[in-house]
Amino acid sequence: MKGLELARQYYENYGQPMLAEQFPELLPLVAVGLCGSGSECFGWDDDVSRDHDFEPGFCLFLPGEDVVDRKTAFQLERAYAKLPKEFGGITRGLMQPVGGARRGVLRIAEWCAEKTGTPDGILTPAAWLSLPEQSLAETVNGEIFCDAYGELTALRERLHYFPEDVRRKKLAGNLLLMAQSGQYNYQRCLAHGEQAAAQLAVCEFSRAAISAIFLLNRIYQPYYKWSFRALRALPVLSFEAELLEYLLTTDNEPETAAEKYDVIEGIAADLIDCLIDEELTKANCGDLEKHAYSVNDGIADGQVRNLHILAAV
Repeated sequence: MKGLELARQYYENYGQPMLAEQFPELLPLVAVGLCGSGSECFGWDDDVSRDHDFEPGFCLFLPGEDVVDRKTAFQLERAYAKLPKEFGGITRGLMQPVGGARRGVLRIAEWCAEKTGTPDGILTPAAWLSLPEQSLAETVNGEIFCDAYGELTALRERLHYFPEDVRRKKLAGNLLLMAQSGQYNYQRCLAHGEQAAAQLAVCEFSRAAISAIFLLNRIYQPYYKWSFRALRALPVLSFEAELLEYLLTTDNEPETAAEKYDVIEGIAADLIDCLIDEELTKANCGDLEKHAYSVNDGIADGQVRNLHILAAV
């Protein structure tokens, strides 16, 4: 059973009755679900990932103390801690103080501040540009089973994806990195006899390409160890995953290097086609650097547009 389904069933069997019987006054105020850190919150948990932080449990999100006071929150924590320790053949770990970091009772404002630096998810352009994308992904992943009060749902909707100017800034920076590392420096490193540097160029190109593909899909990129898994499931350009894996896992001997450069140019051409289809670029060439600056020129906010093109990467 996947972690999200385990959490839902555990809530329906034990959490929901506990709330109804012991805290009926909280039913209109508490949001319940599973989201945040951990592969199970993305639906990617498997036998390997379940060796840590995997247990039957769920999150109880509370509004501020002006709505739900500390005493009630503490009583709810105690009640959650007393729920059955085993469910579906899986045992819960020991509870940490104040409900634990990932499960149990969480204040919405504190949880949001941990992920975004603000208690309400209202971000300045500078914050949008600087926040780790994986943290934003963790604010909108998983499932919310119930939220009558609506505060958590509104927060997740507010953070559902980057503002368009921020997306373009990040996209422009990654396109420029792809151009520098893949279209330019890969072959130059090889010409200098620098095999290791050439592979670093491949890594940089691949990292930037993955970021650009997520941006073109308008989906937050998760933590790097899950990027390929998520990449393969994207609606646009998911087939690039196989090509990028080839770049990263092969050597740079002359015959392979020539083929790898062709793959790099092929990936670049595919992204350029998407840029043109979305009308994100006015450039008409195969040079990713020119497309990067064209994407940057299309940013509406002058302050964001005039930042260094690599400011968001």
